[in-house]
Amino acid sequence: MQSNTTFSRQARLWCGAAAAALLATGAHAAEVAAAPGAAAAAADTDSTSVEQVIITSQRETRSAVAMEAQQIQRVLPGASPLKAIQFLPGVVYRTADPWGNNEQNLSLFVHGFSTQQLGFTLDGVPLGDQQYGNYNGLSVSRAVTSENVSRVTLSSGAGSLGVASTSNLGGAIETFSRDPSAERGFNVRQTLGSNETSRTFVRLDSGEMGNGFKGYVSYLRQDAKAWDFDGHQRGHQVNLKLVKEDEHGELTFYADWQMKVEPNEDATAMGNQQTAAAAGYTPYTRPFIYPDLAACSSRLTGGPGTPPPAQGNNFSNCFSAAQREDIIGYLKYAWKPVEGFTWTNQLYHHYNFGRGIVAGPINTAGLPALFATYYPSLVVGTATSAATLQNIVNLMGGSGNAVRTTEYRINRTGLLSTAEWTLGDHQIKGGVWFEHNEPAQHRVWYPMTKENNDLSPYDVPRGKKALTQYFAEFYVNDVQLHLQDQWRITPKLLLQAGFKSSLQDATGKFPINQQNLPTVAVPVHYPTGSIKSNKWFLPQAGLLWDATDTEQVFVNVQQNMRQFIPYGAGSGFYGFSAWSLGTQAAFDLFKTTVKPETSWTYEVGLRSRHDVAWGPITGVEGQVNAYNVKFSNRLLNIAPYNFINPAPAILANVGDVTTKGVDVAGTLKFGDHFQLYNAVSYNESKYDQDYQSGTTIVGGVSTPVTVATGGKYVPLMPKWMNKTIARGNYGAFDAQISGDYVGKRFVTYLNDLSVKSMMLVDLQAGYTFDMADKGMVKGLRVTANVTNLFDKKGVSTAGVTSNSGGYTAFPQAPRMGFVTVSAEF
Repeated sequence: MQSNTTFSRQARLWCGAAAAALLATGAHAAEVAAAPGAAAAAADTDSTSVEQVIITSQRETRSAVAMEAQQIQRVLPGASPLKAIQFLPGVVYRTADPWGNNEQNLSLFVHGFSTQQLGFTLDGVPLGDQQYGNYNGLSVSRAVTSENVSRVTLSSGAGSLGVASTSNLGGAIETFSRDPSAERGFNVRQTLGSNETSRTFVRLDSGEMGNGFKGYVSYLRQDAKAWDFDGHQRGHQVNLKLVKEDEHGELTFYADWQMKVEPNEDATAMGNQQTAAAAGYTPYTRPFIYPDLAACSSRLTGGPGTPPPAQGNNFSNCFSAAQREDIIGYLKYAWKPVEGFTWTNQLYHHYNFGRGIVAGPINTAGLPALFATYYPSLVVGTATSAATLQNIVNLMGGSGNAVRTTEYRINRTGLLSTAEWTLGDHQIKGGVWFEHNEPAQHRVWYPMTKENNDLSPYDVPRGKKALTQYFAEFYVNDVQLHLQDQWRITPKLLLQAGFKSSLQDATGKFPINQQNLPTVAVPVHYPTGSIKSNKWFLPQAGLLWDATDTEQVFVNVQQNMRQFIPYGAGSGFYGFSAWSLGTQAAFDLFKTTVKPETSWTYEVGLRSRHDVAWGPITGVEGQVNAYNVKFSNRLLNIAPYNFINPAPAILANVGDVTTKGVDVAGTLKFGDHFQLYNAVSYNESKYDQDYQSGTTIVGGVSTPVTVATGGKYVPLMPKWMNKTIARGNYGAFDAQISGDYVGKRFVTYLNDLSVKSMMLVDLQAGYTFDMADKGMVKGLRVTANVTNLFDKKGVSTAGVTSNSGGYTAFPQAPRMGFVTVSAEF
């Protein structure tokens, strides 16, 4: 695996050279956020009326809503595009930081489908399924700096056929980067605020450079202290975009480099996830102990390398962090040889080298048995005797802690080729997406010593390894084909029909395999082999009827499939993978008996847009849509899974889920200077069947154990949600108050535990100075934001780790305030 230092150097050289080429052309940048295929959003300094809060598509046969650049930044300057869509109907988005960037405790649900069952793209480039410790992509905020986003679009029922994704069961989230401005300019934004926050963003636009070229380069540095522990989320990011347009087509080059370190905390174990001896110890947060290194050892009061028994599973680690570095770029050319025909080819590459790092006690989660397996000479009596534990403490540097890294590599290259041809009343689209990916996962343990350079969450351990637990490598080829015809039957009636094919060939191997653990009944030895999963015909059909000049009716039906996850030894924490099953026999059985997850989505809706004269109300716009989803072949890891010291998993199809729901969203316009947006969502996602989980002995007879999930609600998806944004301006002043209500969420499969509903309110206010005839400064704006205005406490995200009686929870961040100054030259 390539070293992090080498990768950093290569990434900086690539982005630095490209940036130098742009800077050599000279220039300054005016801020205009242009959205491909949509009118450019006006710059903040040019706004004379309040902009649309939410954009509803008028051209799709399915529900599609969007949030554009200005509104994303008003949620919070620098906010993740995924954070911004929490105000769209049918969406649950929660994370522990106000920007929505923390990936460890991110929770995203759309119409009952979780993050890993949705599709994500940037300018068409696939971003994978967004899971933590990803194998096939990266988060949106790591792929593009928030300030360079032009818009984000949510297709909440089913994404378009051309969306490049292997996980798009329940919809697609497509993010688009802004195009370079036609004007020269330089933009600087500085955010300061709670918890020592400092976010600095600069962008240089070249303007028109001749021969149709224009471009920009930007740099971001963010440093913010975590609100509940002494850790700093630090990151750097560079974006570069060049565009050349002429009568033959448009050429686009985009590159992104980012490196961040994001210290994490653990979730609080609740109910039967906590040990019986410490059932009453349920802290609101579980912060790590760093930088008090002495306390990392002194607080291990339960014996050699053992956390305090009174804290049970809610002990604090010394530290934990996600260290990520990515470089991603694409080259795209849209060729227009004749009127009405466009052939677009887009070549992309993404390389990631990162790790999750944890420094914690050696006597927890079955670690003594793991270490004893690799070092049997350390065992005195039993794996957990005081003498054995002391030997393990000595092996790991003497502090009672060990440093664990889970190292990730993603190396993927892909091609998207799409042709679009208008023939009379028909618009025909067809294309292919191909990607080759070579992901790897590497679990390594280090002694926690100064010599190993691992006494900080910000450093990469480089000293002598204590052991390598496993090393998994994969070779994955994904192919997706699509073809559709959009037929304008009459001026008011549009029929869309087509299909896509989803094909995957994945091979996994373990150059270093898990050693057999004598502590489990069936020793774990991860399997090798290939799985092909092909679905050639996934149909889609939709109808769009312009019933009147102001009303549209749309109907859509579509089938989708989620491919199997090619991931090694990560089942249960990062997803469910056949290569985590623990025995070759289980893997071979999986290949012949388990089917990929699929869904049928049925959707019908009405859109309306009116200019009215109802007293102060001058405009009404809205959409109502109802949906029914049949989710089949749900995959579940039935056996209990210990992420650190695993036992064999059982991965099986356990039945179906039926989802029914309604979204109603609308905007009232009060003249040119005030809008009120509100969205109400109702969702009912239920499991259709019980499932069997092992056997028990009843009266001397082996009897299957039934888990009674049939008729129970899908955890973490509330029945009711409400989103509200009130936005107005008066002259140079503008303000916005937004509310996000998420109803009660069940947190177990049997629905015996839940977390209460919560309404979070954010406040934003800004002032744009008149900079006419002020010399070099062409624009100046000051914005203030307050998140969680009423300082609500509760559960932000939760983890479903039990059928009944227990779960894990992350806390809601407290009220925070930020001030941003933006200047244009």
